[in-house]
Amino acid sequence: MTHNQQKYVCALLFGSATLTFGITAQAEFLADSKGELEARNFYFNRDFRQAGARDKAEEWAQGFLLRLQSGYTAGTVGFGLDALGMVGVKLDSGDGTAGTGLLPADLSSGGSQDDYAKLGLTAKVKVSKTELKVGSLFFRDPVINSNDTRLLPQTFRGGLLTSQELDSFKFTGGHIDRIKANSSSDFTEMSANRIGGTSNSFNFGGGDYQVTPQLALSAHYGQLENVYQQYYGGLVHVLPIATGQSLKSDLRYASSREDGHFRDLDNQAFGSMFTYRLKAHAFGVGYQRMTGDDPFPYIAGSDPYLVNFIQIGDFANARERSWQLRYDYDFAAMGVPGLTFMSRYVSGDNVERAAGGEGKEWERNTDIGYVIQSGTLKNLGVKWRNATVRSNFGNDLDENRLIVSYTVPLW
Repeated sequence: MTHNQQKYVCALLFGSATLTFGITAQAEFLADSKGELEARNFYFNRDFRQAGARDKAEEWAQGFLLRLQSGYTAGTVGFGLDALGMVGVKLDSGDGTAGTGLLPADLSSGGSQDDYAKLGLTAKVKVSKTELKVGSLFFRDPVINSNDTRLLPQTFRGGLLTSQELDSFKFTGGHIDRIKANSSSDFTEMSANRIGGTSNSFNFGGGDYQVTPQLALSAHYGQLENVYQQYYGGLVHVLPIATGQSLKSDLRYASSREDGHFRDLDNQAFGSMFTYRLKAHAFGVGYQRMTGDDPFPYIAGSDPYLVNFIQIGDFANARERSWQLRYDYDFAAMGVPGLTFMSRYVSGDNVERAAGGEGKEWERNTDIGYVIQSGTLKNLGVKWRNATVRSNFGNDLDENRLIVSYTVPLW
């Protein structure tokens, strides 16, 4: 083990020991606490198919994620502490094949670093059904989404408040001042994808209302200070048709404009996804449309909440229209629980190209995954993700990701 790896392991053990000491101080802390260790092995290969491009980006890495969550102290106001320790180790990265997003760049060699680590601590306070978390955050929200599509997840730094004091209603709000990318050990300022601009302040808030067991409404607001503002509204409805049959409607609308004096910004994004489920089968049809003079803005490195944001593309260029066809199958119906299949195709057009003319693109994804359901290797998962992208204004890509993960509960 190298000196740097020893330091990383010591950092994780120190964080674990600190949390354990706090937990043992009160029985309530311990009673509701939980811990797990995930080992994540990730192979990434992206072939560039257009003329004049580099040959490929290809790397293989091993990650370890230690998640520790305490309970809350007794009393009207409960206090707790969570910890997330992460280590990534390079297994293979040949000359000229770095840049997959699995590992940090090594500026001296032009390749990737041999290893890296992150330690995130989160203090939390709970009163009744209202909870405040401050520190390192990983969460999903219609206006700001954490990304977990590489070796280690991307996290935010800030505060997150959630409240469910009212029946069927959930309020979410918070403030973020830094982002830590998937392949980075450092927090940095936030920037807006495609439109530029940087900021150290993202404010957000909103609510989700479960009108009936079948109908949910949501409204959210996000502001990347001095860059953009975004208003979001959504509707999800599930219509039962018969035994084993349903139709799910997912409608989303977002309006974005400039904030402060960054520059003029005008984008409206509409998305819809309709999924018909017939026992183990699911058939989906989606449509997404961008209007206004600008692409859809979101924090670079995070996931945009768009129906046609898929493995590689987001289909969110200015004025772009895109359609999606999707099929899912759960092999539990054939006596193989844990085995799943997904395939989808998205086609986009009406993109304004810098070189003139209409921009067009399409992407095809296929996912096959299996998670062992019982026995010694329970929770061992294997997933193969394949994608093909073709575009007359961007990169032509063929991509494969092979992910093997194993999660072990610690207590």
